[in-house]
Amino acid sequence: MSHAVSPLAPKAYPATPVVPGVRFATTQAGIKYKGRTDVLFALFDEGTRVAGVFTKSKCPSAPVDWCRANLAQGSARALVVNSGNANAFTGRRGAETVRITADIAAKAAGCAPAEVFLASTGVIGEPLDPQKFAGVLDETATRLAEGPYLDAARAIMTTDTFPKVATRTAKIGETEVVLVGIAKGAGMIAPDMATMLSFLFTDAAIEAPVLQSLISAAVVDSYNATTIDGDTSTSDTVLLFATGRAAERGQVPVTTVDDAVLASFRAALESLTLELAQFVARDGEGARKFVEVRVEGAVSKASARRIAMSIANSPLVKTACAGEDANWGRVVMAVGKAGEPAERDRLAIWFGETRVAVEGERDPAYSEEVASTYMKRDHIVVKVEIGLGTASDTVYTCDLTKDYVAINGDYRS
Repeated sequence: MSHAVSPLAPKAYPATPVVPGVRFATTQAGIKYKGRTDVLFALFDEGTRVAGVFTKSKCPSAPVDWCRANLAQGSARALVVNSGNANAFTGRRGAETVRITADIAAKAAGCAPAEVFLASTGVIGEPLDPQKFAGVLDETATRLAEGPYLDAARAIMTTDTFPKVATRTAKIGETEVVLVGIAKGAGMIAPDMATMLSFLFTDAAIEAPVLQSLISAAVVDSYNATTIDGDTSTSDTVLLFATGRAAERGQVPVTTVDDAVLASFRAALESLTLELAQFVARDGEGARKFVEVRVEGAVSKASARRIAMSIANSPLVKTACAGEDANWGRVVMAVGKAGEPAERDRLAIWFGETRVAVEGERDPAYSEEVASTYMKRDHIVVKVEIGLGTASDTVYTCDLTKDYVAINGDYRS
């Protein structure tokens, strides 16, 4: 079924620059969807380094297993992504599909199968026919180009209603480098070291162990701070590819993570991943509200994160947002059930700039009219002051509407 574009989608996309050393094309393999692209094939120049983070699910997909096994060598020449079938919980057939797909892609790319990275998204438990790739990757390889990235983002969508693309520039020493990222995700989003799927590309010259440290840190307050429904996917994959082409313009390759020249790149990567993660929250299945949950005054960042996630994942909080109901009692409930240090009589709660509760009871100045008016906005900020410490955290989610049930009730139909 098709779904209307989320009202929270960006009104326009920035011009996306070329990333030297990255070429890609998309195609229709008919894996699940008719009349739309469902395969992305990317080719990277020799010398491209790769790093990644993946789901912590105990039932990971076959492509996740493949990527984990090949990440250690740190080198990448190709990427194949399909939508419509997750190739997860598909047993030995799934592993064989991954091996055959990597062989097909390696022949088309002129590289070793271990330099091919794979990702799949869609229905769990359905076998994926590797011959779907045999028929299209050779032809797709003849059309490789340096853009547009919106096409790449569209090819990896499932129930997403809009493509997710973002870009940044940074300086490493005196050399400007570019970063471009794409992502997909709208449901089964409660990442644990990644998001549904996200692929990041840069021309920076950075060695793989340094890239790994950078991406592992960047996901903490971006993809891992995002939740749609509290369900962690079997397929969560974030891959960062660095072609090294900036060395041709004088960039000295970075070999240690504590190199001071990384400051600008690190900030750009963290900003890029945060924007993509927020796009995922804004495209939550059936979403009409983007909800930001801020927890302050907690005993530790980890405690603040668990409290914030308890609020963000509460169906009662999320349906209150959908109904534009300033029901702060549900926020109290979510704080109380989180299992983290909290004291009822120290709590304070805000919707936007309006404090609705303080010192364990309704704010004396509370106005139902003011709070209800605020809840009509499409971006809602819920802030909780725990009052026990100095740590804080922010997570991103959306409301829970009837459309979420409709989309997921029909997902395999």
